[in-house]
Amino acid sequence: MFKRILSTVTVLSCLAFTLQAEAAEAPQPLFSGEVSSSAVQAMHPFPEHEQYQAGTIKPNYVSQNQLDDEVRKKYNEWKTRYLKKHPKKSDQYYVFYNLEKEAAPDNAVSCSEGHGYGMLISALMAGYDPQAKDYFDGLYRFYKAHPSVNNPALMAWQQIKTGAGDIIDTPPSNSDDGSRSATDGDMDIAYALLLADKQWGSSGPIDYLSEGKAAIAAIMKEDVNQQKWSLKFGDWVENNDPDYGLATRPSDFMLSHLRAFGNAAGDPNWAKVADNTYGIIQTISTKYSPTTGLLPDFVVWSNGGYAPSPPNLLETDRDGYFSWNAARVPWRVPVDYLLSGDTRALNQTKLTNAWISKKTNGNPSKIVAGYKLNGDPLDDNDPAIAYSAPFAVSAMVDSSNQNWLNTLWKSIVNAPTSSNSYYGNSIRLLCMITISGNWWDPTDASN
Repeated sequence: MFKRILSTVTVLSCLAFTLQAEAAEAPQPLFSGEVSSSAVQAMHPFPEHEQYQAGTIKPNYVSQNQLDDEVRKKYNEWKTRYLKKHPKKSDQYYVFYNLEKEAAPDNAVSCSEGHGYGMLISALMAGYDPQAKDYFDGLYRFYKAHPSVNNPALMAWQQIKTGAGDIIDTPPSNSDDGSRSATDGDMDIAYALLLADKQWGSSGPIDYLSEGKAAIAAIMKEDVNQQKWSLKFGDWVENNDPDYGLATRPSDFMLSHLRAFGNAAGDPNWAKVADNTYGIIQTISTKYSPTTGLLPDFVVWSNGGYAPSPPNLLETDRDGYFSWNAARVPWRVPVDYLLSGDTRALNQTKLTNAWISKKTNGNPSKIVAGYKLNGDPLDDNDPAIAYSAPFAVSAMVDSSNQNWLNTLWKSIVNAPTSSNSYYGNSIRLLCMITISGNWWDPTDASN
């Protein structure tokens, strides 16, 4: 069925590591005759240098200019490698992601997760890149051209090449594959639209604010179980589904997104989602990972409470462990503390960071790709930037982590782009934007 097939594709395809095809898929220049929107001034140009919560830290062995320059460098590499123009639609862009043949169809080229990353990055890097608005608008048009079959304000999870290889389409709805949405992509796209409104205004051809509010409303309707106020896996999950209706994915715990959605929509129900989400973090970390604070890839409702997923609930036998999905948690969760000062997940963030620093003896190269919740490493002992970069964000919450943060930053900026996948390189860039002080809340009245 779709639920099980989508689950297998969700992580494995978006985490694939084949690099040759990436190199062959270099983006094209702006289409001939295109009227660039670069003349539209960015109101929050990179570098933004947001004032994070008092007491938080950034790498201090280099200057702020050096931090920003490293972000610019990695952005240029990311854009060259992954940002592509639609071969037939000259006003559309998409984020190319590579695939292992076993994980998804050979002709799959893009996913909503990566598309959300691309829209966030384009909006945040405006001001440095004069073409950022062109890219963002092209990404927006691609998103609108590939809606979920369940709600046109959400994006279909996967896009494929068909025909002679130059037509990009969403898999048919009867394929049980990529025609429905995934919550992480939905949330990042909505947040990026709010950023775009603050960055360029909404009086032009695209009303970013209205589009963002429409996406937020669709997420509340389709991706939230309003009986428990929990985030579901995507718009394909029915609330009464015995396996998935009350299940949730900690890598979707974007608390600062939830706060912004509530502000933008004027909907107090988003606070209920945030409250429940913070409660899940506390329950899992206290009861199931008291020495590490680690969250698993998936969480289920079992015997009247939240618990780590059993094996193979959605993807693999690692579903109840800190694996490829949950690797993003040490980035996603503490951002809300950096921006708002909400301390509800601070103990969990500090615990996880203290554990990984001690586990590796302060050496980021010893961070491996996955752990059991008690801290035992999984079989995959290869280091991965998708794990180490998020830990650098969690290190920012406490000044006692200064040396550890410095070491992490040096490690993630020096890891070559060519040795990592689309997934790792995208997460690294977004984490670097955050660590350098350039992540911001589009609904903060001070911005």
